[in-house]
Amino acid sequence: MAAEQILLILIPAAYFIGAIPFGLIVGKMRGIDVRTAGSGNIGATNVGRLLGKKFFFLVFFLDMLKSFVPMLVASIIVHRTPLGERDRAMYLLWLLVGFVAVLGHMFSIFLRFKGGKGVATSAGMMLGLVPYYTYPGLIGIGIFLVAVMLTRYISVGSLAGAASFPMLYALMCYLRGWPMLREQLPLLIFAMIMALLIIWKHRGNIARLMAGTENRLGSRGA
Repeated sequence: MAAEQILLILIPAAYFIGAIPFGLIVGKMRGIDVRTAGSGNIGATNVGRLLGKKFFFLVFFLDMLKSFVPMLVASIIVHRTPLGERDRAMYLLWLLVGFVAVLGHMFSIFLRFKGGKGVATSAGMMLGLVPYYTYPGLIGIGIFLVAVMLTRYISVGSLAGAASFPMLYALMCYLRGWPMLREQLPLLIFAMIMALLIIWKHRGNIARLMAGTENRLGSRGA
């Protein structure tokens, strides 16, 4: 079976894996419906506020894993294809595996197409797209952590990490001589689309930051 055919099979599978609402499942196991408590979001941040730090890390890891695994499988398939045979279509299919996993988290079929903000799932997708997104993804995660430590706002860290990622990818392409504007053009476009999607999903947080009502790390509430 050709690499493109395997990737085409992986794409719908990745969506359903990404759509698994781990935050809701973990909350239900602890007797809380996270959709009706705190901020109402199924992501790790709301779970952490409601249940504690260890559950934040558990849900974050699970949400990251559900995009990382299909993306890593896709990366193995692509890397088995000789470099000269990788065209834009293959890069696009490779990206779609991770993209639909993130979309599954943001717009889960199991939650009537509602979901989380996609930060952890995007991180898993970036780390799994080896090596092109892995290096800028790791730096982006570092920016996220520094921004959270400096401001104590998880939303600020998420926005900073998302906004920096396309620039980090472009810089990495320049430094390593990757064909950013040729075969890898879909990767650049996708990096910008993902950044915009995450920022859009945080529009409520942006409004609360501007109003001074956003919750800081460690606080409880909406």
